[in-house]
Amino acid sequence: MDICGSMRVQTINGKKYILVIVDDYSWFTWVKFLRSKDETPTVVIKFLKQIQVGLNKTVRFICTDNGTEFVNKTLYDYYEDVGIFHQTTVPRSPQQNDVVERRNRTLVEAARTMLIFSKAPMFLWAEAVATACYTQNRSLIHTRHDKTLYELVHNKKPDVTFFRVFGALCYPTNDSEDLGKLQPTADIGIFVGYAPSRK
Repeated sequence: MDICGSMRVQTINGKKYILVIVDDYSWFTWVKFLRSKDETPTVVIKFLKQIQVGLNKTVRFICTDNGTEFVNKTLYDYYEDVGIFHQTTVPRSPQQNDVVERRNRTLVEAARTMLIFSKAPMFLWAEAVATACYTQNRSLIHTRHDKTLYELVHNKKPDVTFFRVFGALCYPTNDSEDLGKLQPTADIGIFVGYAPSRK
């Protein structure tokens, strides 16, 4: 678990921080957006309850840095009640939390690229980060298991048939059978460069 931010531009609803949570076994990633670091204990506790019910798994260990957003009485008491071991890294050594630190950088760089390529306004950075996280969970292959991160967590292949280009105003609704009949979903938009042999 790690917090990334603060971002230079707030989202429409005032979010400035990204809480990145990575499962150590599968590297499946969740992102939560926060207005301030003070929200972290509430969001972490709510996330842990949801994930244990939703995936029917027990969380046993949590690894974070020594930031006060993770090392505080609220979270300490919660971990004590539910039997979670909290491991912290040595101060000033982000290398010990390297999986989540790399994922932070990957998500932010992917979001920045998506925003620049789509010419979207910068306040949409949270949507870009969420989209990057969603697509990476369903497209990156864990080399040790030769499966996507989604497959390792949910035990089924992800459905990626509905993926669209980030920021696209329109897209084809058919499956490359007849690309001559594109149906836009927006009032304005144009496609350039679609070959009939490609999806």
